[in-house]
Amino acid sequence: MEAIISPAEYFQNEVLRPILKSQNELLIAMFRHQISKRKTNFDNFSPEDQFIYIEQTIRKDLNFRSLLLGTIVGRLTHQQYDAYSLQEEELNRRTINMLIQRLQSQLVKRK
Repeated sequence: MEAIISPAEYFQNEVLRPILKSQNELLIAMFRHQISKRKTNFDNFSPEDQFIYIEQTIRKDLNFRSLLLGTIVGRLTHQQYDAYSLQEEELNRRTINMLIQRLQSQLVKRK
């Protein structure tokens, strides 16, 4: 029996994940730039602190979070944007969660 997925989950998997993957290098560069603007010595943080810093930066810096979301939403087609706008709040939450996980998996140094 096949599981029924919500429209938000479908959109996440079929539209947002591929965009995040295609924009990966740009999103990393944007995060690195944000670190340098804040004069944060991210590379000297413990892995646990790096993990926390990534999440807090994206969740609490509303301007930066909006910039990241705009970078992703800007890749949508008109039809995709129409679908996105119907569930904007939920899809933004999902996008931010995926983005945080993606950055944490690539930027946190493992010991």
